[in-house]
Amino acid sequence: MNDIEPTSENTLPVEKPKERIQQAYEDIMQQVSKVYVGQEDFVRLTLVALMAGGHVLIESVPGLGKTLLVQVLGKILGCQFQRIQFTADLMPSDITGQPVYDQRTSEFVFRPGPIFTQILLADEINRSPAKTHAALLEIMQEKQVTVDGKSRPIAPPFLVLATQNPVESEGTYNLPEAQLDRFLFKLVVDYPTQDEEDQILKLHCQSESIPEKIMTAVQAIMSPELIIELQEACREIHVDDRVITYINAIVRKTREWPAFYMGASPRAGIALLASSRVLAAFAGRSYVIPDDVVELVIPALRHRVILSPEAEVEGVTVEKSLAALRSSIEVPRL
Repeated sequence: MNDIEPTSENTLPVEKPKERIQQAYEDIMQQVSKVYVGQEDFVRLTLVALMAGGHVLIESVPGLGKTLLVQVLGKILGCQFQRIQFTADLMPSDITGQPVYDQRTSEFVFRPGPIFTQILLADEINRSPAKTHAALLEIMQEKQVTVDGKSRPIAPPFLVLATQNPVESEGTYNLPEAQLDRFLFKLVVDYPTQDEEDQILKLHCQSESIPEKIMTAVQAIMSPELIIELQEACREIHVDDRVITYINAIVRKTREWPAFYMGASPRAGIALLASSRVLAAFAGRSYVIPDDVVELVIPALRHRVILSPEAEVEGVTVEKSLAALRSSIEVPRL
């Protein structure tokens, strides 16, 4: 008699979690490529943030397909998705929801806002004032919304993709440092290459529209329950003490680097640790190597440090300073 119970397709094998994570990553990338052309690093790091339980701040000009990526990921991951267009008159209640009077019951009933989703695109987040940004702080950190003294949890997994336009400054507000620190990554998305743009134009020449192609060609291969299992498996990836010391050295050195007026907080080290575990799992490894950390230093730290006035006058960029800082620290040998 066979004692082994069959496992469902969406059950993570406990004996080989890293292989399952790697296969899930490759399957997702394959599905994304059916509709979304190029920007592989952007897509990969977005998936790293999802599996690490973090959020992403995206800096790019309009028209580079951010909304399309959210729609595609929502379909592939089997998750709900919403889009909020941030404007100067957007109120916190427009995001969180508010009590509404029900004439039939003569009672106030809470009407959830668009934040009650699993993948949220916060478009042009820097166009709203500070009170609206403050409404997102609890949501991004605690995964819950408090309205009228009652806390309402948001169903996991929960990923915020917030965008800001690096060109326009009129009618925008700087994001507070407390909110910037809530983002796992800040990604800078550039224009596609000529070959990639050719493929984009060819996709739009087909008789089937992009929304129709998402519905027909893209398959839902994941589920929220499976994503949560994969997130838990990523937290089991081994991190050697020498790698932890290396991460700590990078973060601490930002606080004394000459080009920085303000260095990174301990949350930056936690972000590097969590995301490097996911990156290792995507590569099919059960342990983190220093190269995982090296790759993530700039996206994980560029929004957590502030250049000194002297460095800004000299034309120094955050990215170049972080690259120089990274090179100054000896990489451990495992």
